[in-house]
Parts: sequence; structure tokens; C-alpha cells
Amino acid sequence: MDTISTFARRVGLTPSALRFYDDCGVLRPAHVDPDSGYRYYSADQERDAALLRALRQAEVPLADITAVLAGDPASAREVLTAHARRLRSRADTAHAAVEAALRMVEQPSHGEVSVGGAELASAIRQVHPAAARTPEVPELGCVLVEWTTEVLRLVATDRYRLAVRELVPHRVVGPPNRLLVPVDAMVAALPWAVRHDAVRLVAEADDASLVADHPGDDAATGEVPLPTRDGNYPDYRRVLDTLAPHTCRIVTTRTALLDALAAAGNPVVLETGGDTVHVGDATVSAVCSGTARLAFDPAVLAPAVAAGVGPDVLLEITAADQPTVVRSADQGSFTTLVMPVRMDQ
Repeated sequence: MDTISTFARRVGLTPSALRFYDDCGVLRPAHVDPDSGYRYYSADQERDAALLRALRQAEVPLADITAVLAGDPASAREVLTAHARRLRSRADTAHAAVEAALRMVEQPSHGEVSVGGAELASAIRQVHPAAARTPEVPELGCVLVEWTTEVLRLVATDRYRLAVRELVPHRVVGPPNRLLVPVDAMVAALPWAVRHDAVRLVAEADDASLVADHPGDDAATGEVPLPTRDGNYPDYRRVLDTLAPHTCRIVTTRTALLDALAAAGNPVVLETGGDTVHVGDATVSAVCSGTARLAFDPAVLAPAVAAGVGPDVLLEITAADQPTVVRSADQGSFTTLVMPVRMDQ
């Protein structure tokens, strides 16, 4: 067996750290001399000590470290997965705060992001159904448009739904930025955007506009002004990062699901059944992993299903009281969250 100093050097920990972990009951020495109180460690403990060092570097709390060291692999995986979600949430929150600080410090008077016109039109079409159409909370009647050098993101929510579409920008000028654009203005710009190969969203100090990169001969169609609003938009990143892992996945034909929702009452109960999903009184063929039974307002779920791309739709279900993720089965850059409603027993 090794003395505490020798063992500490071998595993990359300090003797004081090993004494601390002994006092906390996280990593006990293999033997303690009853006369001198010296601690001794065995070679069998090197794996736990190395794992302990890695977990502390990852900022895992001591209580969770004890569960990882003492538990089975499945329990350890569950603890570490939950910790990873917390770290991502903290990192995203810090990133958003830094971006906000950059906007305040740099006070950009000009910024722009370029993207394909058809891509932008598709993104507007996908997210706008999730925006609120009532005036109680003005920010929810807007589409959040934000960009960095790596991504242009459109977000809309009415607190019952959350839609997020990401695009890869062709070019970005200026620092990261974000705008709140009333949803009606975004929808009005949709047919204009689809007629242009590439468009630029230009943000000035007090206004914004969409500008065609190649407006053609008719200069009147080369630019569309966009009104903007001030306000605090909900922290959609936190919502996405705190989603629990799904327990059931359903892949089904989009049109069949929409037809079933159109014929259903409110609320409509969705229930898996082998290779089918029951939607109210209708039965739709589906590929299901796991089981689920939950209810939706069809007027809320149907637009989320319709907004996707391709013939199939994917539903990822966590629980009857947790948001359901609605995705296009072949397009990962568009995500909608839909809240279930209370089921009639």
C-alpha cells in the first residue's frame, strides 16, 4: 500500500485533497494506522481517485460524486447526464449575458446578416404560427431575430408553443445582435423574401430593413422596412436546455396526423398502440418507441405539425404535463415545443 503522499502523486491529487475526501466520506483510505493516524491507499483505489479528479474538474458536486462512485453504471450515467444539462444551461445563460453586454458596450449603429431569400421565407412560415396574436404581452406578438457569426435564429412563442428555426448565414457584419420584429411585419415580408435569391437583414440604430442583394431593375422592390420593438423576450434557451429526456417517440405521416386533428374534438387524446397512434377517434399508422397517452388542443398542435418540412413528422414525448417536441423527421434545424392540456378522465 502507498502512503498518502505517494498515492497523491500517482493519481494527480494533493494530500490535503485526499484528507478532505476522506473526511467527507467520498474516498476512504484502504487502511488507517491506529497509532499514527497515517492513511494508506491501495492500487485498487487508483481508478476511483482518477475518476474523482475528473469529476471535480467537471464541477460535479460531492453528493453526486458519491453517487457516481458507489452506484451502478446506469445510475452514474443518469447523474452525469443531469449535471451536463445544468452546465449547458449555465453556459448558455452566461453566453446570452455576455452577448447582451457586448451589445450595450459596443452599441452597434450598423449590423447586417445575409441569408437565402427562400430560406428566410421558409423560416418565417415555420415559426410565425407560434407567436401570440393577442396584445396582453407585446413581446410575444413578435418574432425574435438574433444572429452571431455562426447562426441566424428565428424564435416565436405564445407560452403554449415555442418554435425555433436556425439558418446558416452567408455573411455577418458587426457584432452579435437581436431584434424583436412584430409577427405581422415578418409575415408581410415573406412573399417578398421568396422572390430574391439572397437578402440582407440590416439593423441600424433605430430601425431595420430587409434588402435584396440583387434587387434587379425595379429598385422599389429591393428593400422592405421592418419595424422593431423594445422589450424583454422570454429566455427560450432555458426552456430548451431544461427539457427532460423523452420517453416516447412517434414518427407518422404529416397529412394523416393533420387530417385526424382536423376531425377531432378539443381536447384530443393521443395514445400509442403498437404500430399506430390513436388521435381522438381516428387511428394513424406510426412508428412508436415507448408508450404515451396525453391530450392537446388541436388548434395549437395542428399548426406546429403543419409548419414542418417533408412528408413525416416526429413527436418526442416526455410526460403528459411536459412540453412535447415536434420536429420534421428530416430537418433538425426546426423545432417546435407544444404544451399538452389536461386530459378529461
